[in-house]
Amino acid sequence: MAGSLKQDLSVKDLVALSVSSVGPLFSIAATGGVMAANSGIYTILAIVLIAIPFVIASFVFRLLNRHFPHAGASYHWSARVIGIRASRFQAWILILAYFASIPPIIIPAANYTLTLLFPSLRPNSLEEVGASLFWVLFALFPLLKGARPTARLTQVFLVIELVAVAVIVGLAISRWNAIHVPVHFGPLPIGGMIVTAVVAATILDGWEIDSYASEEAERPKSDPGIGGIIGAFIALGFYALIYPLMFGETPLHLLSGAANPMATWGARLVPGKPWLVLIPVLASTAGGLWLTSFILIRALYAMGREKLLPTALSKVNRSGAPNVATYVTLGAATLVVMLQVFFHSLSSFFALVLSSAGFFLVVEFFLDSVTATIFLRRAHRTTIEEGKPHAHRVLYLFSAIASLLFGAFMVSFVFVAPKAISASVDYIIAVLIVAGFAFSRYSKRHDTIFNFHGKDRAETDSLIETI
Repeated sequence: MAGSLKQDLSVKDLVALSVSSVGPLFSIAATGGVMAANSGIYTILAIVLIAIPFVIASFVFRLLNRHFPHAGASYHWSARVIGIRASRFQAWILILAYFASIPPIIIPAANYTLTLLFPSLRPNSLEEVGASLFWVLFALFPLLKGARPTARLTQVFLVIELVAVAVIVGLAISRWNAIHVPVHFGPLPIGGMIVTAVVAATILDGWEIDSYASEEAERPKSDPGIGGIIGAFIALGFYALIYPLMFGETPLHLLSGAANPMATWGARLVPGKPWLVLIPVLASTAGGLWLTSFILIRALYAMGREKLLPTALSKVNRSGAPNVATYVTLGAATLVVMLQVFFHSLSSFFALVLSSAGFFLVVEFFLDSVTATIFLRRAHRTTIEEGKPHAHRVLYLFSAIASLLFGAFMVSFVFVAPKAISASVDYIIAVLIVAGFAFSRYSKRHDTIFNFHGKDRAETDSLIETI
C-alpha cells in the first residue's frame, strides 16, 4: 500500500521551490555556450520566442492544479481529461524529459567544484566521478528528509543566488564603459534559433515543481500553481538582465561553445577571482540538482501508487519522503554519469541522448497545453449550454496558442537538429517515442487513477477509482 506524503508546504515554500528550481545562473553556465554557438546575439530573441508558450503554460498549470492537484501532475491531468492510455504515454515522456535533465546537472556540478577547490587541476575520471558522488549524496540528504526540509535548504541556496545576481548585475553595469564590446547583427540564423529555443526549454522549465508538490501543500486546492507563475516570470527577469549584459561585455567568439560562459564573463568583470562567479553558480547547480530530481521522484511515486511502475516506488519513509523513488532516480543518474566518464565509447551516445532533454521537455509542455485546451473546450461548451458566461475563455484561447507554438518548435527541431547537433539525433528521438507508444500499449497493470481530494491538512482524503 502506498504511503502518504506530508502536507506541510506553505505558499512561501512553493514559491521558493519554483524560483530556485529554474536555477538561472546554472542554466546560463550550462547552456549559454551552446546557444551562443547556434544563434549568436539572436540567442536573446530565441529565448523570448520560446518563453511565450512557457509563460502561458504557467497559468495553464495553475488552472489544472486547482481542479486536479496530484503528485503526478501532468500525466494525471492527461488521465483525467483525455484518458488513461494517453496518460501512460505522457508518463513516458515525463520520465524521459526529467531524467535526461539530471546527469547534465551532476557533471557540471562536479567540474565546477573541482575548478573552485583546485584551479590548476586537470581532473581524471576517478576524481570527476568522486566529485559527482559528493553532489549526489548531498542531494540525497534534503530529498530523504521530506519536502519541507528540502524547501528550507532551497531557500538558503536561493538567497545566495539572488544576492549573487544582484552583485553580478551591479558589477556589470559599473564596468560597462570599460569592457563593453561592439555587437554585430548578422543574418537571422533561423535553424540555429530553433535549436536554441528548444535548448532554452531546459532553462525556462523547473517552475512547475510546485505542481508536483501539490499533495504536500497545506492548501493543495489554492496554493499550487502560484509559485509556478512567479517562478516563470522571475526566470525571465533573470535572463532579461543577465543575457544582454553578458553579450554586451564579452566577445561572441569567447562565449560561443564555452563550457561555462558565466566564468568567461566573470573573468572580465573580476579578473583573477573566479570564485566570485563559481560559488553562486554552484549554489544554483545544487538547487537545480535536487529540485529536478524532486519532480521526477514525485512523478515516480505517483506512478508506483497507480501500478504503472513497480509499487515499491510509492513507499515513503518516516519523514514522508518517497525513499525508494529517490534512490532509484539518483542511483540511475549516477550510473549514467559513471558510464559517461569511465567509458568514452559510450560518452558520445549518452551525451546525444541527454541532449534531447530540451526536445522532450517541449513535448511534455505541448501535451500539457493540449490537455488544458481540451479541458477548457469542454468547460466552454458546458457553460454555453447552461447559458452562463465562460470564465476561462481567454485562457482557452491562449492554451490553444501555446499548443500550436510548442508543436511548431517540436516539428521544426526535428528538421534542423540533424545538421545542428548530430545526424543521429532524430533516430534516437524516434526510437524513444516509439518506445513510449509501446509503453502506453502494454502497461496492462495500470488500471487505476488515484484522485487526490485536497482540502486542508486535517481533512485531506483520497479515493482510488477503478477504470
